[in-house]
Amino acid sequence: MSNQDAIDAAVGRLSQALATRVPCAPVRDLIGDDLPAAYAVQQGLVQARLAGGATVVGRKIGATSEAVQRQLGVDQPDFGYLLSDMDVSHGAAEGGPPISMRTLLQPRVEGEVAFVLARDIDPEDEAEITIELVRDAVEVALPALEIVDSRIADWAIGFTDTVADNASSGLFVVGTEGLPLSGIEPRDVAMSLTINGEERSAGNGAACLGDPLEALRWLAVQAHRFGDPLRAGHLILSGALGPFVPFAPGDRVVATISGFAPLSVTFEE
Repeated sequence: MSNQDAIDAAVGRLSQALATRVPCAPVRDLIGDDLPAAYAVQQGLVQARLAGGATVVGRKIGATSEAVQRQLGVDQPDFGYLLSDMDVSHGAAEGGPPISMRTLLQPRVEGEVAFVLARDIDPEDEAEITIELVRDAVEVALPALEIVDSRIADWAIGFTDTVADNASSGLFVVGTEGLPLSGIEPRDVAMSLTINGEERSAGNGAACLGDPLEALRWLAVQAHRFGDPLRAGHLILSGALGPFVPFAPGDRVVATISGFAPLSVTFEE
């Protein structure tokens, strides 16, 4: 099988799992440890969804905390795309409807800090992408819930599996009241995530690559190298502040991140 054939086969396998909601075998048996091939698979999946009417609204960074790396069995971060059809923030509105789980297979939820960019991060030289540059590019920070998911059966993934699977993305929720970075220091926030009133996950900003802004800088460098830089208006999910946890239909999930109003959602099948 040629490299392109392997990429096409992996795209087909993951696409079928998404369409049927039946988890599939890992794709590393097709693409091995070839990271560029894994990102090519990711691009194939994203392009298919764009052709179906979705739009790119930002990016997500995955596996930024040691806790999540241990859960996934990986040792480095990755990134994926946020698409318009992944945004279920309406569920966090006052009296908002429950969030449907109909597109999900094996969901888990995690609390994060998100950023909205005020300007492009696209210097000529990637060496210019510093913490100071990305901090200046942030318009506001927001509380976020990411509903991660895997099309790979039993979450039995390797690093190229999660990369290929759009960084194990599912859905996302962001709050409506953002704060400028003059009003909050992302690395200092504390996070508590409860399900039906019971704390199930906790962490802090320093768990996210030492600082969520460092995660944003890492992503900006990767996006620059891939020739698809971060743009003004993009939403960036910077990565989990604590372990991700499973949930079920009927559960009420609340993320409390210091400095922000609590983010509360309920799920239904």
